[in-house]
Amino acid sequence: MDFLNSFVPTAAQVGVLPMVTYYCMIVAFYAFVGSFLSAVMTRGSVAPEHRVSRDFTAIIAAVAGISYFIIQDDYRHMLGVISHLRNPADREVFMHASYQAIGQYRYMDWAVTTPLLLLKAVTMLKVKPHEAKSSIFWLLLADVFMIVTGYIGEQQLGANGSILVGNKLMWGAISTVGYIFIPIILFSLWKRFADRAQPEERRAFKIMGLCTVTLWGVYPVGYLLTMLPNFDLNWVHISFTIADILNKVGIGVVAYLASKSIVEKRVLDTAVQNEHTIS
Repeated sequence: MDFLNSFVPTAAQVGVLPMVTYYCMIVAFYAFVGSFLSAVMTRGSVAPEHRVSRDFTAIIAAVAGISYFIIQDDYRHMLGVISHLRNPADREVFMHASYQAIGQYRYMDWAVTTPLLLLKAVTMLKVKPHEAKSSIFWLLLADVFMIVTGYIGEQQLGANGSILVGNKLMWGAISTVGYIFIPIILFSLWKRFADRAQPEERRAFKIMGLCTVTLWGVYPVGYLLTMLPNFDLNWVHISFTIADILNKVGIGVVAYLASKSIVEKRVLDTAVQNEHTIS
């Protein structure tokens, strides 16, 4: 690395909280790279019906990893600018402008990754697409609707970059309609198909469903916090980054452990059957 031409932030230049934010972004990038490699290398060690889930994990990790590489790079360049600003008000204005720019990458990421996360949940119940065409269609439509309208809400800015609070609240409320439908549809799928899944798969689906009403809730809270005056947006960056890791890497681990345990049970059952046959 050419340190003469590349800015590497330090706490002395930009402050401790921005450095924690930058740290979280870099860790997220590493986590997604690791998740991608793990999904590719372990695809053959899970139950055949869950290999598509590992494919989803790899795609989610690849998209998120690319997104966070771009996000951390933009954030680092933003820190390079504010390191030369001594007026706290100027720093805050620039931080808000940077948040709006970086936030766009998050919504582009979510437009690809969140539908795949929902499809991962569906695969835990061994639902074939033709068995629940309508439910899967409305599930994905509700998700895309939530992301797109949320993105529109984030673009409600005046000519000077100030947030148009009324417009942003309106679009946030519209986006919430899609968010509400997601757990409702997941629950309807649970009632229809839970009986065909094994205990490990049902447990994994429950965790994934619970995440949509807990960890996914971090994002609308952050959406609202951006409208508070004098609120340090680094806290939103940190919260979103941690939530992204838990939702995308964590859910991949949950799905992997469930599908791996099914293979292990099948191997054990086969061994027992063979022993009885020989005896």
